[in-house]
Amino acid sequence: MKATLAFDVYGTLIDTHGVIVELEAELGERGMEFSQRWRDKQLEYAFRRGLMGAYVDFGQCTREALEFTDRALRTELSERHKDRLMATYARLPAFPDVPEALAELRRRGHTCVAFSNGTREAVKALLEQAGIVDCFDDIVSVDEIKRFKPDPAVYAHLRTRLEVDASKTWLVSSNPFDAIGARHAGLHAAWVRRSAEAPFDPWGGEPDCTVSDLVELSERLG
Repeated sequence: MKATLAFDVYGTLIDTHGVIVELEAELGERGMEFSQRWRDKQLEYAFRRGLMGAYVDFGQCTREALEFTDRALRTELSERHKDRLMATYARLPAFPDVPEALAELRRRGHTCVAFSNGTREAVKALLEQAGIVDCFDDIVSVDEIKRFKPDPAVYAHLRTRLEVDASKTWLVSSNPFDAIGARHAGLHAAWVRRSAEAPFDPWGGEPDCTVSDLVELSERLG
C-alpha cells in the first residue's frame, strides 16, 4: 500500500550531533556533553513554550538553549563562537542512510514530506545543503500554526495540509515523543532507533514498527 511518509528532520534525517567536531575543538572531551545538553534543552524549551502558549520559532529555542547550556556548564563561549555554532547547526549533515532510503521509497511510489518543528525556510535550507531537498514532495512546518510537536493540532495540521487520510499516513521519527504524539493523533508511526541503547517511553503505546535506519524502513514498507 502506498503511503504518505512524514519525516521528522532533526535527529531523524539530520544528525544533530554534527556540531560535535567544532565543540570538541573548543571544549575537548566536554564537547559531547555540551551537544547532548544543548539538544535536550532545545526540546525542553519547545515543550515549555508550547504548554505556555508562548510560541517562538524553533531557531530561537535553539539559541536560547545554547545560551543556557553555556551558562550551566560554565564554558564561557564567546558571542562569536555561539554565532558560529548556530551557523553550523544550520548546515548539519544528513545521516548516511538517508539519501539512498528516500530515493528508494519514492521509487516505490510513497509520498515523502519533511515534517518539522523548524520553520519552512530553515528546513528547506538545511535539506538543500545536505543534498536531499529533492527527495521530498513538500515541507510541512509547525510554524504554520505556531504550535510544537507533540501537540495533537500539529498532526491534524499535517493531515489537513496534505489532504491525506490518517490510516495512510506515517510519522517517521527517531524521537519517541514524536512517535507517541503521532499515534495518539491517529497516525501510524515508525520509530527510527538510531542508537541500540535508546529506550522507548514506557507509556504503553508502541510504534507500529521500529527500525534501525531508513534503509530498513524502506525494506519493511515495500
